Amino acid sequence: MGSVHHTEVVSSMREQGVFNIEDNGHSERLQWVLDSPNPPPLWIKLFNSVKDTIFPNGNKFCFSSKNKTCQGYVVSFLQNLFPILSWLRNYKASKFKDDLLAGLTLASLSIPQSIGYANLAKLDPEYGLYTSVIPPLIYAMMGSSREIAIGPVAVVSLLLSSLVQKVEDPVANPHAYRNFVFTVTFFAGIFQTAFGVFRLGFLVDFLSHAALVGFMAGAAIIIGLQQLKGLLGITHFTTKTDAVSVFTSVYKSLHHQITSAEKWCPLNFVLGCSFLIFLLITRFLGRRNKKLFWLPAISPLLSVVLSTLIVYLSKADKHGVNIIKHVKGGLNPSSAHLLEFHGQHVGQAAKIGLICAIIALTEAIAVGRSFASIKGYHLDGNKEMLSMGFMNIAGSLSSCYVATGSFSRTAVNFSAGCQTAVSNIVMAITVIVSLELFTRLLYYTPVAILASIILSALPGLIDISEACYIWKVDKLDFLACLGAFLGVLFASVEIGLIVAVTISFAKILIQAIRPGIEVLGRVPRTEAFCDVTQYPMAISTPGIIVIRISSGSLCFANANFVRERILKWVSEDEDLKESAKGRVQAVILDMTNLMNVDTSGILALEELHKRLLSRGVELAMVNPRWLVIHKLKLAHVVDKIGKQWIFLTVGEAVDACISYKFSNA
Repeated sequence: MGSVHHTEVVSSMREQGVFNIEDNGHSERLQWVLDSPNPPPLWIKLFNSVKDTIFPNGNKFCFSSKNKTCQGYVVSFLQNLFPILSWLRNYKASKFKDDLLAGLTLASLSIPQSIGYANLAKLDPEYGLYTSVIPPLIYAMMGSSREIAIGPVAVVSLLLSSLVQKVEDPVANPHAYRNFVFTVTFFAGIFQTAFGVFRLGFLVDFLSHAALVGFMAGAAIIIGLQQLKGLLGITHFTTKTDAVSVFTSVYKSLHHQITSAEKWCPLNFVLGCSFLIFLLITRFLGRRNKKLFWLPAISPLLSVVLSTLIVYLSKADKHGVNIIKHVKGGLNPSSAHLLEFHGQHVGQAAKIGLICAIIALTEAIAVGRSFASIKGYHLDGNKEMLSMGFMNIAGSLSSCYVATGSFSRTAVNFSAGCQTAVSNIVMAITVIVSLELFTRLLYYTPVAILASIILSALPGLIDISEACYIWKVDKLDFLACLGAFLGVLFASVEIGLIVAVTISFAKILIQAIRPGIEVLGRVPRTEAFCDVTQYPMAISTPGIIVIRISSGSLCFANANFVRERILKWVSEDEDLKESAKGRVQAVILDMTNLMNVDTSGILALEELHKRLLSRGVELAMVNPRWLVIHKLKLAHVVDKIGKQWIFLTVGEAVDACISYKFSNA
């Protein structure tokens, strides 16, 4: 009865104007909070996202040919879409000298790696070389990174072969398999372009850094196991990618070849291991001495040349050594007529394209940003997505499969002293020359050498020190890392991705469902209000509970939890830590961290206000953000709580509640 009488008295005082917290400038600050402009609607936000992508400097669209500044807007648009137009004007001969050396060094590594990665993707060797021509040229004109080296990479090649072979058999129907890969590449480019235009880069972030570390490590081991086919010269090999299936297949194949009339040739293993040791030694020397950066870069090409000569001169192919044989030469042929947009597999092509788009973007942006930070410039993620999308769309029309930034080749490009993206152009031109003149010379190149080249590049994908760091800092992040690693290693690449994204989503969901709710106190000799658990010296005001909701959103997932937790603190003396001076008279919600609220959150606030009033406790809100105050006004929650209970700062709210407390005493 007492609490009901108190509520009636307070309401009567409000109506009569007896109680009014509008002194010391509170009225003016209240208007600042309540009279903020309405947030823009969703379609305006989408339009502004597209506009900011096209005109990052705030330029407006030009709709009239008579506008004198129209030409300037067109130039700005073109310079934003093609950054090469901006920096090419100041390009000097000294820079070209560095880029030429870097491009040639890059090509010496890219040519053998591209052939090997095409083999990993279960495509003919020339398609790896094609992928090192058109995409790098497009990126050089549209990309914002100066160091990143574009072309086929191991992880995406494995991803394509493991997913596409479930739809089309690369052995039984290689042409259908190739056409499906081109279609997947087209869809990957479309998705990447859409991510860039609509600023949807956050979708890439769902594959967290920890999950990516685990995924890359697992994929590296799987890629290495796949190379056992070429390294051992095995003819019958499993199409599955998990470690158990690969080891079982290797054992059965070797046992069958040794015990049957079909002889196993150890020359493949001897040749592959010999050059693998050579490649690893050059890699070690290059890391120990930075001046020898060119040694690990040129060693794959040198391995190809030497091994090809050895096989040709010794006629080793007649004694069981597997060779590449025919490599089609010439420039990239058009593949636009090979894309398949009709039939039962279009949906699967789009799904695989989305997966490849996200993985390719994640790797490229991570590589680009790491080297951009070393050089001290900013890499625009949305612009990178746009350029990656355009280059993969163009690549799908010119016999290329999904291309992205390679960490190993980018490191070589950086060490070689590249200054701009011209190094990519030099590399592409060098590959074109090789396609025109030297493909016939690759006929006797042993398959085991391609396996050894891929194996030598894999250690860079396994980052044990980073995994240890993740374990030390965040155990839940390490769980995502471990889940991705084990999923790829013992199930499949697709399962590994699903596990990684699921654990990342679960982490977000747990944080959303159980947000941090902190009781605040004033830190002595300051105006700051901080968590009393983190700062034990913080002083709580008797009769007033200050609560901060540490969540970006008050929504259906956490609204009831927040409401019940606050009511529990109010109702339980041991949690409230009340002093002998009296009961709780006011609850202050610090909403500074709260960026949004949905209808469930609004209903929870209304219910919280009603139940607090029934106990004789007032509810005050501090600094509700733009969207939050807008929705609270639309739902008339501000009118129900009372405008005088809305404050700009916690200190102001506490002082007002103290005044109310004494006036009510």
